[in-house]
Amino acid sequence: MIFQDQWLVIGLITSCHGIKGQVKVKSLSDFEERFIKPGIRWLQKEDENPLQIKLTSGFKQPGKETFIIKFQEINTRDQAEQLKKCKILVKTNHLPELKKEEFHLLELIDLQVKTLKNEELKIIGKVIDLENEKNNLLVIELFQNKKIVLVPFVQEIVPLIDIKNNFLIINPPKGLFDL
Repeated sequence: MIFQDQWLVIGLITSCHGIKGQVKVKSLSDFEERFIKPGIRWLQKEDENPLQIKLTSGFKQPGKETFIIKFQEINTRDQAEQLKKCKILVKTNHLPELKKEEFHLLELIDLQVKTLKNEELKIIGKVIDLENEKNNLLVIELFQNKKIVLVPFVQEIVPLIDIKNNFLIINPPKGLFDL
């Protein structure tokens, strides 16, 4: 379930680009317009409160998953340097409309986690959070021992997501839950 007015991290500022205040951004979003279309965004450094800023322009680097973007009032390399490691945020009530069978990552939180054992689906835990600053990982709490595990959110390990019926199925690699 997605709550109104929650923050969603859509990108990370990794470095400066040039001398006119542009920054390089690693995208954590499937929606390129978030880095290209001008408008209000929010920046957050570490655990500080998010600050509003206006995106004035941006483009995707050819052949890469990074964008070069420009913010209003950031006009020098020194100013851009101050933005390194900032998260770019949007409010969850500004999420784009999706097609049927698509979902927002936040909708995975609180889903039951099931595995297939001996031809039978067994509930083993629930998704309690997401980690997505480096790679998309599901944070799962196992019911049996209350252990928290990180599961890579990739098709081979998470082959089925059923938002409507509130569950997902995982095929954990051998040893994933033994740590």
